[in-house]
Amino acid sequence: MSRIGKKPILIPSNVKVNILDNNTVEVKGPKGTLVKSFHPEIKIELIDNTVVVSRNSDKPFYKSLHGTVRALINNMVVGVSSGFSKRLVLNEKTYKCTVQGNKVQFNLGYSHPIILDISQGLSVNVEGNLITVSGVDKELIGQFAQKIRHLRKVDPYKAKGIIYEGEKIRRKAGKTVATGK
Repeated sequence: MSRIGKKPILIPSNVKVNILDNNTVEVKGPKGTLVKSFHPEIKIELIDNTVVVSRNSDKPFYKSLHGTVRALINNMVVGVSSGFSKRLVLNEKTYKCTVQGNKVQFNLGYSHPIILDISQGLSVNVEGNLITVSGVDKELIGQFAQKIRHLRKVDPYKAKGIIYEGEKIRRKAGKTVATGK
């Protein structure tokens, strides 16, 4: 049995979990509400103050779903109670970023500024060269952070680009000068 899948999810006192029909889980908390549907073969039960996930079959497909469903429900509970955030770094002095209402504008050395719409349920803060994407839904935060990151991929020679905070950049050596005859 899945080690992650069989661990029960403890529900904090300020979070409310409802299991609707067709394996749809609704989680309400101080930060917001999340609703997600899961595969009907995975059994989700609310026992006392915990959520227990189990499966009906030992086929590999259902084994892989078991731990994934438990992790997704746990992320929903953590998201509505404390939230998630990702931090990105503009790794070049001339790159600029500003937030204007529901849009983020990037000046990344191209001939034009790049404007992204902020997805509903997310907030973006910019402090100097540090961009913080925060919200309730971990999946949505990751998608938006990755979209920002792909605006300017990291150059392995000069280490310029947008990176996650704490990420190591694999540097490549530049051209070497051939020694004379």
